[in-house]
Amino acid sequence: MTLDDVRNLGAAIEAQVAKAVVGQGRATRLLTIALLSGGHVLLEGAPGTAKTLLAQSFARTLGLDFGRIQFTPDLMPGDIVGASLFNFQSSSFELRRGPVFTELLLADEINRTPPKTQAALLEAMQERAVTIDGSTEKLSDRFTVVATQNPIEQQGVYPLPEAQLDRFLFKLAIDYPDAEAERAIVAQYGTRTGSPRPEDSGVEQVATPDALKAASDTVLTVRLADEIIAYVVDLIRATRDHADLSHGASPRAASALAAAARAAAALEGRDYVIPDDVKLLAQPLLRHRVVLSPAAEIDGRRTDDIVAQLIDRVEAPR
Repeated sequence: MTLDDVRNLGAAIEAQVAKAVVGQGRATRLLTIALLSGGHVLLEGAPGTAKTLLAQSFARTLGLDFGRIQFTPDLMPGDIVGASLFNFQSSSFELRRGPVFTELLLADEINRTPPKTQAALLEAMQERAVTIDGSTEKLSDRFTVVATQNPIEQQGVYPLPEAQLDRFLFKLAIDYPDAEAERAIVAQYGTRTGSPRPEDSGVEQVATPDALKAASDTVLTVRLADEIIAYVVDLIRATRDHADLSHGASPRAASALAAAARAAAALEGRDYVIPDDVKLLAQPLLRHRVVLSPAAEIDGRRTDDIVAQLIDRVEAPR
C-alpha cells in the first residue's frame, strides 16, 4: 500500500463515519491514527454527544468485530475476560471467553466500575492478551479499546488510576456541536424513533483486515528525523519541569507521540513527520498523562491550558 492509498483510506473512513456522526471529523481522524499506531482512545463527553455511535460507526466502516461492555459498580473482572467453567457432561473445564475477545471494544462508562474491574483491561490493552486461570489467551492484533466516561457526574464513579490512563493513546473531549451541526443532527435524526444505528445512515465498510495491516505497515516507513525526535523529547520533558504540574508525562508518552505522529503524516500522504504533526497530537495525548499541582487546582488552572502553553513555549525545529 502506498502513502496515497493510506491517505485515501483515511478520507474514506471519515466520509463514512460522517454519514452517521455529524461534526466529529477530528475525532474520527484521531481514532484512525490510534488504530494505525496500535493505541487506545478515551472519549470524554456529556451524555448524548454520540460517543457510542461514533465507536459503532468506526467499527462498521473498518469491518471490525465490535463488542460492548456497559460498566457498572457490580461488574467483576471475570465478566470482562471470561472464566473456566466446569462442564459436567465432559467432566472437564472449558474456557468461556468474555466480551474482551473482539477487535474493537467499547468500554462504556468505564469510570463506573471499581479499580479491581478496571484493572482487568490493563493486560489486554498493553499485551493484547489476557490471562485466565494461569493460561494466556491472545487477542486480535487489531484489538482496540474505545472507552467513554461522563465528566459531569461525581457520585458513583471511580476515577481511572494514572497507570491505566497512561495506556490510552488519546483522551478526546467530545464537546457539544455548534448550532449548524446541531441543526443537521436534528434534521437527520429528529424524524426517527429509537437509538440511531450506523447502518440506518448508510455507513458502509471501506476497509478489510488486509488493508488495515498494509496501512499499518506503511506507517512504519514514515521517516522520523533526529530533529523531530529531539522536539518530541523536549516537549515531554517540559511537562516534568512545569511549576503547575506535580507529575509530568512518562517516556512511554514520548514513544507514543512519535508513533502517532508517523500515522498522522501517513494519513496526509507524507513519508516524513513535520513539527505540526506533533503539535496536532500533543494536546489529546498529554491531557490525561499530566497531573496538576495542588496550588494549580486551587487557582482553577486547566490541564489543557498548561499543555497549550508548553506547546507554544518549546521551540520546534524549522
